Amino acid sequence: MKRVFFQKKNSILLMIVIGMIMTAILAVLPTGYEDALIYQDMERATAEIIDIDNSAIKSSGLIQSGEQSCTLKIQTGKFKGQEMTGVNFLSGSLEKDKIYKVGDRALVTISHEGEEVKSVVMSDHYRLDKEILLLGIFALLLIVVAGRNGVLAIFSFVITVLTIWKILVPAYLRGYSPVWTGILITVFITVMIIFFVYGFDRKTVTASLGSLLGILTTCLLGMLFTDLFHINGAVMPDAESLLYSGFQHLDLTAIFMSSIFIGASGAMMDLSVDITSAVQEVVEKKPEIGWREAARSGMNVGRAAMGTMTTTLLLAYSGGYITLLMVFMAQGTPADHILNYKYVAAEVLDTVVGSFGLVTVAPFTALVAGIMLTRRKSLTYLREE
Repeated sequence: MKRVFFQKKNSILLMIVIGMIMTAILAVLPTGYEDALIYQDMERATAEIIDIDNSAIKSSGLIQSGEQSCTLKIQTGKFKGQEMTGVNFLSGSLEKDKIYKVGDRALVTISHEGEEVKSVVMSDHYRLDKEILLLGIFALLLIVVAGRNGVLAIFSFVITVLTIWKILVPAYLRGYSPVWTGILITVFITVMIIFFVYGFDRKTVTASLGSLLGILTTCLLGMLFTDLFHINGAVMPDAESLLYSGFQHLDLTAIFMSSIFIGASGAMMDLSVDITSAVQEVVEKKPEIGWREAARSGMNVGRAAMGTMTTTLLLAYSGGYITLLMVFMAQGTPADHILNYKYVAAEVLDTVVGSFGLVTVAPFTALVAGIMLTRRKSLTYLREE
């Protein structure tokens, strides 16, 4: 047992090292869009609002337009300590506009030539410090509760974010096939996360295979029914803004298709890990069990979990459309019109196709786990018991 403990400890330390290396590589990997023209010759800084002038704001009910002039004290960067006048432009959009008060902190963009400041544009309220605090509390709690596995979970989270930002998004912008790129990135993220859960173990292979079948199923059904539903990629938030920004070559519909299986991959991964862990536990408690019985045990777990997982997808996708549903209800829109509306149809597609993936993950993972985990003990420390 002492040998088992040290093997497990060394395995976790190795995975932490691998996580650190992967994080470092992705962190320094350039996207190719760092030097966008819009931010050249500009200084980004935080500033405190010390005075405001709302005389140029025009109000019409809830809508405000015009501009708000603010006296700012720059807190960071090249112009730290200087007082400047910043402009907050209001477009009449409640979603995008913001109103500042004295004492607020803002993220500003300073256009300058040498030491001469040409203009100061106020981007938004500064909230990065609160975001970092929230993430720090989450990471600390995860480590306290899960120990070394919590550290690995943090690496999984960070690597996933960096992979999406550093590889997936730039690849889409460059016009690479959204479906194939999405599949490759999703496969990488899936295998990486499961590896950080199980390490160098047959369970990693088992859970990965189960997840990948669900991803493939979701991909094929998503491509088929996106076409049958006559849905285009413009249903995604800010899709049209992307086209108007000089990326008319992008296939937004294909990007929408890829978003279906990318969005559902987390739930499928969760289900495959649950089933794999359950089968492994059964095999450990009853080493003489046959693969059929082990697979049936895994399937029983899968049946119990599928109901909650499909509901999880429904809540995750529909949560962002509560206000839209409220509008439909307030206007007395008939149910058939609601379901036929393209934004709602897109959410139905996301939820139902993702649920199809979950249904395929359960039996396949149970079967693979039953076969792989009963033939021999795992390749890690469990083999030594």
